[in-house]
Amino acid sequence: MRILVRMPNWLGDTILALPSLRALINNFPEAEIWVAAPSRSLELFEVESGIAGVVEIPELLTVSAGWRLSRRWREFRFDLTILFPNSFSSAMLAWLAGIPERWGYRSDGRAWLLTKAIAREPKISKLEEEETEKKEDHQAIYYLNLLRQLNLKVPTEPEIKIKITDEEKEMGRQRLLSLGLDPLKMRAQRKPLVVLNPGAAYGPAKRWPTSRFGFLAANLEKALEAVCLIIGSREEENLAKEIIEAAQEKRIGRTPLNLCGKTTLRELTSVLSWANLMITNDSGPMHLANALRVPVVALFGPTDPRKTRPWHEPSFVLHKKVICWPCWYRVCPYDHRCLAAITEAEVLEASLSLLQTSEAKRDESGCLS
Repeated sequence: MRILVRMPNWLGDTILALPSLRALINNFPEAEIWVAAPSRSLELFEVESGIAGVVEIPELLTVSAGWRLSRRWREFRFDLTILFPNSFSSAMLAWLAGIPERWGYRSDGRAWLLTKAIAREPKISKLEEEETEKKEDHQAIYYLNLLRQLNLKVPTEPEIKIKITDEEKEMGRQRLLSLGLDPLKMRAQRKPLVVLNPGAAYGPAKRWPTSRFGFLAANLEKALEAVCLIIGSREEENLAKEIIEAAQEKRIGRTPLNLCGKTTLRELTSVLSWANLMITNDSGPMHLANALRVPVVALFGPTDPRKTRPWHEPSFVLHKKVICWPCWYRVCPYDHRCLAAITEAEVLEASLSLLQTSEAKRDESGCLS
């Protein structure tokens, strides 16, 4: 049997769906399993075992592009597709490709396109006042529940982990050396490498002000001799420049380094594997760092951390339940109060706490990595 697994569109959601992909592979050990994903996520699967092949989905799936892609899929003669996205277009593409079995959630008016349409669980109510995050509300569980309702075996406590080879680990070290940083020496000297992720592909509504990232860079350098490294896409390079300018106004010793638009996904993964901390908006790189077990300070604005917070510890989520939350807007039409309410002092305190806890655990284990 040949199975096509349609992964989510966003990088972060794709990472959260990895336990479900691996569960599928375990449920169908004799099958030939293929993955369909957008280009932004393809590199995740280069070292993923149990996958026969990967097919790319255009970032902008127009009608003509979808028709061409469906004709190409017909040539593979897939027997079954499992759709993690909720979109109508993902089901329509599978139907046009003539895949006999099409399984996914009943959503977006697409039930008639599916051969097994699973009812979605009710959304978290905006009026719900419970402060405790329940793991069953999380997006990672949402994907696993699809398989569970299809009578497939899934883990009770999923692990979200990115595989990284020794060669990739060394590649990350060499990249840092090219920037004048030796991560081994820095750890021996207890100088943390802090990654700043000021962007969010979803839209500016998720972005904490860049001036505040600059404040953090200056104060972390002052407090711990931390070196800050800014990551992001090529389109987010202006955010890095704004952070550097804000940090320089504080007259710090070392200017934050800028890697925006200068790494592939696998290269970014290799660099992140050396980080002591990431300070980040709700985004794909947040989940990437968390999957590598890098401590994360996550800043949530219009979205709900109960759905997409970092899955593993150590992490610290900062979030303000303002009157208009959650809105899910890509661009805030008001005063961006949800993120503006998160202060520099709060983020600095959370960052120092995670760095100190991580250092204490390293001392207990007696190792530097």
